[in-house]
Amino acid sequence: MTTVIQNLLARKQKLIEQLDLTQDVEQREEIERQLEQVNTALDLLDRPKQARK
Repeated sequence: MTTVIQNLLARKQKLIEQLDLTQDVEQREEIERQLEQVNTALDLLDRPKQARK
């Protein structure tokens, strides 16, 4: 599971960097959509931890 989270975090970082460099509106929207997907995946993976607390 840790590898999955590490991959998602690495993907998130790359998307944020791309977002900073991209000026095209359509590309920015696509990057933001992908960021939302990554954030959703990270939230879902974090839920079992929250339930155990």
